[in-house]
Amino acid sequence: MRLPYELQLGWRYTRAGRATRRNGFISFISGVSMLGIALGVAALIIVLSVMNGFQKEVRDRMLGVVSHIEIFSRDGQALQSLDQIMAAARKHPEVVGAAPFINTQALIARGEDMKGTLVRGIDPKLEPEVTDINGIASKGTFGKLVPGQFGIVLGAELARSLFVQPGDQVTLVAPGGQVTPAGVVPRLKQFTVVGTFDSGHYEYDSALAMVHEQDAAKVFRLEGPTGIRLKLKNLNEARDVADQLAVTLPGEFLIRDWTRQNKTWFAAVQVEKRMMFIILTLIVAVAAFNLVSTLVMTVTDKRADIAILRTLGSSPRSIMGIFVVQGAMVGVIGTVAGLLLGLGIAYNIDVIVPFLEQLFHASFLPKDIYLISKMPSDPQQSDIVPIAIISLVLAFVATLYPSWRASRVNPAEALRYE
Repeated sequence: MRLPYELQLGWRYTRAGRATRRNGFISFISGVSMLGIALGVAALIIVLSVMNGFQKEVRDRMLGVVSHIEIFSRDGQALQSLDQIMAAARKHPEVVGAAPFINTQALIARGEDMKGTLVRGIDPKLEPEVTDINGIASKGTFGKLVPGQFGIVLGAELARSLFVQPGDQVTLVAPGGQVTPAGVVPRLKQFTVVGTFDSGHYEYDSALAMVHEQDAAKVFRLEGPTGIRLKLKNLNEARDVADQLAVTLPGEFLIRDWTRQNKTWFAAVQVEKRMMFIILTLIVAVAAFNLVSTLVMTVTDKRADIAILRTLGSSPRSIMGIFVVQGAMVGVIGTVAGLLLGLGIAYNIDVIVPFLEQLFHASFLPKDIYLISKMPSDPQQSDIVPIAIISLVLAFVATLYPSWRASRVNPAEALRYE
């Protein structure tokens, strides 16, 4: 099947700039435009993939200690009919685990050092259903939380700030106090540090302490767990599942999902990602609009050819189509090359970055500064498809004016000096 002559000439002009260069190689000016588009597209894909990787890495570490959904009583006291509520929550098809807990604030002291802390009472047998406790602490650490022995597991940063290690004693100061003839005396209880955990998230590692729920109930004078933690099959469905449970669970509760717990952080990440997308899209736009100068130069060089085609009966629309095809070819080739380059780097960044670090004897992510020491990457289709579409649209728009100028060439004027 023979291609329309507009396509043939458009591709021919893309491959060869001047008559002396008709040897099948891409002309220099077209190659520069293609390279600019390719580098812009590749930069967009790589940067957004790395940002997605960081977000996923921090989110996964955060969810090592934060549950997908938490259910509280409205008065902050122990939940009534705990087993009934847990059974009802487990019936939801998205829920894969449930565990009771106690959440309260206290002071923890070691000698003269005292820190504010969030104390979480857990059931070590059920806790693995809702959090990755084996991923944040050595195996068996949470199994040492035996009711009545008053053991405590501290965040790594909290333990470091108190200068304690497993086997040391710490004092837990409960809020409120005990009324005596001498006045209000704070409730104190000695706990033995049985281990530490490291979630990789400073906010929790520096302020969270875990004890057995029965020990927490005794110290804080509660009748039982004050909440239930749930784990879902798909963490991205947390908000919808929370809304559904608010309707189906018996009784009235406060239900909070993980996106609401860290709303500010995730909103900030989305704003940063959106701004990076806009900034890097401008790079693609600059490269795409280089096509304007490329096509203007081509139209000037091909005025005689255009005049001959017009005298042979070609319409202005056909002439315009030739140069639209030329610009579109540059845009398509540049976009495809950028996609291949960007995805190739994004999917192999775990190999490329260590190689560059070894080559330049540098560390891009020092372990003592950043939460993670490896460059993460998570290419997502929702980012890649818009990038490709925007690049192609910009390249097409850039061809319109030069192509229109070509269609307006007067054959008589163009051939006067030929």
